[in-house]
Amino acid sequence: MEERIKVSPNIHFGKPCIAGTRITVQNVLELVADGLSFGEIIRDYYPELTIEDIKACIKYAVSIIASEDIHISASA
Repeated sequence: MEERIKVSPNIHFGKPCIAGTRITVQNVLELVADGLSFGEIIRDYYPELTIEDIKACIKYAVSIIASEDIHISASA
């Protein structure tokens, strides 16, 4: 995943992007969330991407969530 997702302060204000592009992980994930198939994303939006690039976006999001510290306080 590290070779597919890059973060650069000079590209989209440091948002994670697919390596070698200006396509943000967020843009790809929004299309997935809208129910588009990987094939539709590639065909209709980002023909330069591969299925592995899209999977890397999902894995990146999972890794961010997995690394979050969640603090729950007891309610009275």
